[in-house]
Amino acid sequence: MSEANKDWLYEITPKRKLIDLNFQEIWRYRDLLILFVKRDIVTVYKQTILGPLWFLIQPLFTSVIFTLVFNNIASIPTGNIPPFLFNLTGITAWNYFSQCLSGTSNTFSANAGIFGKVYFPRVIMPLKTVISNLFKFGIQLIILIVFYIYYLFQDFDISPNLNLVLFPIYVLMMAFLGLGAGMTISALTTKYRDLSVLMGFATTLLMYISAVPYPLSQVESKMPDWVWLVKYNPLTQIIEGFRYMILDTGTFTFTGFIYTLSLSFLLFLFGLIVFNKTEKNFIDTV
Repeated sequence: MSEANKDWLYEITPKRKLIDLNFQEIWRYRDLLILFVKRDIVTVYKQTILGPLWFLIQPLFTSVIFTLVFNNIASIPTGNIPPFLFNLTGITAWNYFSQCLSGTSNTFSANAGIFGKVYFPRVIMPLKTVISNLFKFGIQLIILIVFYIYYLFQDFDISPNLNLVLFPIYVLMMAFLGLGAGMTISALTTKYRDLSVLMGFATTLLMYISAVPYPLSQVESKMPDWVWLVKYNPLTQIIEGFRYMILDTGTFTFTGFIYTLSLSFLLFLFGLIVFNKTEKNFIDTV
């Protein structure tokens, strides 16, 4: 049998390691990964009137609403930073995480048909969501840069700082958090379908405790008893760090950065373990 097994290119077994990302197999299926990424980018808005403009409309309209409600009506200060730019910066970072989370949280239920017919590394599906969302994130970054330059010429006191070199790491942390949480929720929804209904509501609540529409300093000054709920949220550290390196405003500590990086990586590993364990028998419960 050992000699016969050498003739096979692939060996599919129900027994796998606890953590088995298998980069070699994913690389072997790279063409399929690229195909899925292209499909996600092209087909999402293929039969819509505005097409890819929806990538721009959503963050712009959300920023306008946040500016009207939180800054004009609720009078939440943003210092020397224009409120619209302050909100657009936070929303741009938040959107990438939330899209990764929502896109990977229904991996098993949304792809049960194809998973039951053909074999390929299942982790390709959440990976393609994270990669395709980078395209949307890039477009929204361009819009952020355009408004940044506009306000710069309006003589507002805004400037990036040296923390900008950490930008790729912040993107990686957002991807890890979205991927880890999404794969965990995807595994749980194979048995508990009401989690998929809860996702939209929970994501909205999460945004409001992640310092997206307000600076962390406001929570520290006005709600000191509840500041821990926001401060120790890893997404708050990402949003605040994102604003700090681009607008030179907000709260950044090296301890918070290491805390968020470690937690995002651990959540990714946990999600990967749960995902690998669930994919062995999920087809029987979906």
